[in-house]
Amino acid sequence: MKFDGLRVFALESRRATEMETLLRTRGAVPFVAPSMREVPVENNPEAFAFAERLFMGEFDMVIFLTGVGAKHLAKVLETRNPPGAFQEALREVTVVVRGPKPAGVMREWEVPFAAIAPEPNTWREVLQVTEGRPERRIAVQEFGRTSQELHDGLRARGAEVTSVPVYQWELPEDTGPLREGVHRLAKGAFHAILFTTSVQLNHLLQIAAEEGVEPEARAALKKLVIASIGPTTSETLREFGLPPDFEPSHPKMGILVTELAQKVHEIIQLKKQ
Repeated sequence: MKFDGLRVFALESRRATEMETLLRTRGAVPFVAPSMREVPVENNPEAFAFAERLFMGEFDMVIFLTGVGAKHLAKVLETRNPPGAFQEALREVTVVVRGPKPAGVMREWEVPFAAIAPEPNTWREVLQVTEGRPERRIAVQEFGRTSQELHDGLRARGAEVTSVPVYQWELPEDTGPLREGVHRLAKGAFHAILFTTSVQLNHLLQIAAEEGVEPEARAALKKLVIASIGPTTSETLREFGLPPDFEPSHPKMGILVTELAQKVHEIIQLKKQ
């Protein structure tokens, strides 16, 4: 099954070209508007305070939520500490990773990890794999937005939780394509929209508000097919009153596009009823 000429709005940034190719290959007419850029938190006193406490043995567990974040944290800390000091300190505590990417970084660093959160790699799986563990002084490497649900779950067990911010997301330097996409959306120009991270929705609605078309954009979103990459993004969509119509079997961009192509016409018909 293919999209057969359906107009699909995607908000992918770093892999925008790949997303457009995937959609075109499967018969869609894509409009891909980058919606975010990753901005490292260079002046990061929280990171250095975390490192000082880690070196002094004040943490029992460190949870890494992203591989990119783990690497950037190490790079930042090496500006004030000897190379390898961070990794050496990690070998003295319990390390938990959220999925294969931070796990790969730990293997590269030769840092053993006690647990890995399975797919779909949400805060729920992190809580699940740490259930019953004795560690109570826990640091969490964040990935833009503080995972409040994870913090609350850990604190409910009596843990002291320290957030370690590493990078944040901002709007792209060129917001022109996103602004154009917002106006097209408000006019009902699309059949489907793809979200591969929750930040995309925040930025989409921010630009819609700036352009004075947020009510029209929200109304349009409720009419078209909303596809979410996975549970974390789906939660955010529901919080904004925009429950997703489709979620792939695995939270991968290629699988999202391929499986949506097989279901999109059926979903459109159901939404018309």
